[in-house]
Amino acid sequence: MMNGYDSPRGFVKDVKRLVIKVGTAIVTRSDGRLAVGRLGSLCEQIKELNSEGYEVIVVSSGAVGLGRQRLKYRKLVNTSFADLQKPQMDPDGKACAAVGQSSLMALYDTLFSQLDVSSAQLLVTDHDFRDKDFRRQLSETVKSLLDSRVVPIFNENDAVSTRKAPYEDSSGIFWDNDSLAALLALEIKADLLVLLSDVEGLYSGPPSDPRSKLIRTYIKEKHQSEITFGDKSRVGRGGMIAKVKAAVNAASVGVPVVITSGYAPNNILKVLQGEDVGTLFHDDAHLWTSAKEFGAREMALAARESSRRLQALSSEDRKKILLGIADAIEANENYIKAENEADLAAAEAVGLTKSLIARLALKPGKIKSLANSVRVLANMEDPIGRVLKRTELADGLVLEKTSSPLGVLLIVFEARPEALVQIASLAIRSGNAILLKGGKEAVRSNAILHKVITEAIPNTVGRKLIGLVTSRDEIPDLLKLDDVIDLVIPRGSNKLVSQIKESTKIPVMGHADGICHVYVDKSANLEMAKHIILDAKLDYPAACNAMETLLVHKDLVGTGGLTDLMVDLRTEGVTLYGGPKAAKKLSIPQAHSLHHEYNSMAGTIEIVNDVHGAIDHIHEYGSAHTDCIIAEDQDVAEVFLRQVDSAAVFHNASTRFCDGARFGLGAEVGISTSRIHARGPVGVEGLLTTRWILRGSGQIVDGDNGVIYTHKDII
Repeated sequence: MMNGYDSPRGFVKDVKRLVIKVGTAIVTRSDGRLAVGRLGSLCEQIKELNSEGYEVIVVSSGAVGLGRQRLKYRKLVNTSFADLQKPQMDPDGKACAAVGQSSLMALYDTLFSQLDVSSAQLLVTDHDFRDKDFRRQLSETVKSLLDSRVVPIFNENDAVSTRKAPYEDSSGIFWDNDSLAALLALEIKADLLVLLSDVEGLYSGPPSDPRSKLIRTYIKEKHQSEITFGDKSRVGRGGMIAKVKAAVNAASVGVPVVITSGYAPNNILKVLQGEDVGTLFHDDAHLWTSAKEFGAREMALAARESSRRLQALSSEDRKKILLGIADAIEANENYIKAENEADLAAAEAVGLTKSLIARLALKPGKIKSLANSVRVLANMEDPIGRVLKRTELADGLVLEKTSSPLGVLLIVFEARPEALVQIASLAIRSGNAILLKGGKEAVRSNAILHKVITEAIPNTVGRKLIGLVTSRDEIPDLLKLDDVIDLVIPRGSNKLVSQIKESTKIPVMGHADGICHVYVDKSANLEMAKHIILDAKLDYPAACNAMETLLVHKDLVGTGGLTDLMVDLRTEGVTLYGGPKAAKKLSIPQAHSLHHEYNSMAGTIEIVNDVHGAIDHIHEYGSAHTDCIIAEDQDVAEVFLRQVDSAAVFHNASTRFCDGARFGLGAEVGISTSRIHARGPVGVEGLLTTRWILRGSGQIVDGDNGVIYTHKDII
């Protein structure tokens, strides 16, 4: 089952069955005696969970420690003073286990009875789990107990264990109660495993070292080689090394694990409330990795390494990845819709504008459309390594100019989850890695889409090819990495784009505003003009290529055509504002600014003297995005097309055509109003640069002596 959550701990809302492992250090005090207070607190938490409908299974250590204490005391009572002067041997471990087990269960039974909870003892050995019938019967017994609200308490039956050294032997199906807990969690299909420790969780070094830091989310790729462990458990046979090993194993097969303190009150309840206590182990942890936790540089470097692996694949293999992503998107449509609906409900609850909610919604048919757009990209000609130009420099010396991926891209985009799919698929087709930061309004939609897409990427490339940045606070650290990140593409407000440009040395490509104009010349076919203008404004008012300003030739003022057009716009619900001239002549409210992107059912009308007036207005108040002229006079149209300095300029066509898919690019990573590198809808080609490849046969420069340069183009 695929689930997207708004935080790494969000999965706990779906937990019903959990295994709690209680270590010897929790059961006993430092002097070896029972820690009755801690166990009482633990049992009270289990009682509360039991009453709330959770199914709780306990794996408890402590029998050997309790038995050792009792046997030592018994030996002391029965030993003469003379015998005490002789060297003393520790009691046999198996005997300790046999004696201590009854004491341990008696304690649990007493504490749970006071809370009106029933418990049951189940002793198992490593050998038992080799029997399929035993495992089946075990699951049935546990289910029967849980159905009766009984708390099963497991322990390894060390008293009869067939292993030669059960306290030291780390082999077999399980080798201590930590690994037993992980095995049971898998066997009985638990939703969560909680390993209680005598410290808060996993630290980067010994907890006693003030330089050690608590690791909130364990990421195998980052932490397995960085952690320094301290001493093993003071009383048990495992310690933190055993817990981490068990946690990694359980998480790798789909059981989330939290290692947390059994000393702190109510920690189990806090875990199930989603609080950030202890250390979380989860199979998807690498997907949640933020720039803050993983490190901005490490995140970007990992993305670059994945991009190089992607580029090393054959064109057919890259195509297969995209086709797999398309299939995965369709297969998980219900989960994607559910998370998107949660985002929409949250947006409506906080009163976001209708235009923003419109951008956020994945409307009916959108999932299939997105999947198909990925397939279109997959079936395009491979853009990587194309020879753009081949030149003979000299005899036997051939130079090729080839297409090449940019590398690592940081893309900040608005609350439009479909953009994540488009951007990710474009990056894969073009051989690039990307770090994505979506709008906070689409946090659930982005999380599930990111999960679906990255899980379809094979391990030969690595899921870090596409990183999801979870907070805007992480962006400043990424913007400092001009030696790792090759391009930043912001898709958002003018303020955001300006802030990014001022904060980084990395090249920035994008547009801040989509202030698109339609100019209606006096020569226009007014019926055609009406159809174009209504489409440009109404087809998708929230889009960046929707018309925001209508420019009208002065000779059309007072004509029936303009009046009819205004009536049609108002009938469709468009609120009209006027520039200084139009407000007065057309009796409409004056716009507060002529440089304004409404992104809604509103727009500005202004009157101009001619095509040159329209061009001047666009250059002064536009955003160099998309501008259109409606005219039958071809000479006037050509003047407009040649002189309007925008990324896209149209004649007798709706501004809504300015789109990567409609341009045949498959999709777009954004629409660039920059004048360097790429401009307009940025598809695959906009995410490529060039490399020079020189093929020779031993030539040297040697001061150019004897080299005859031909510089001949080779077709």
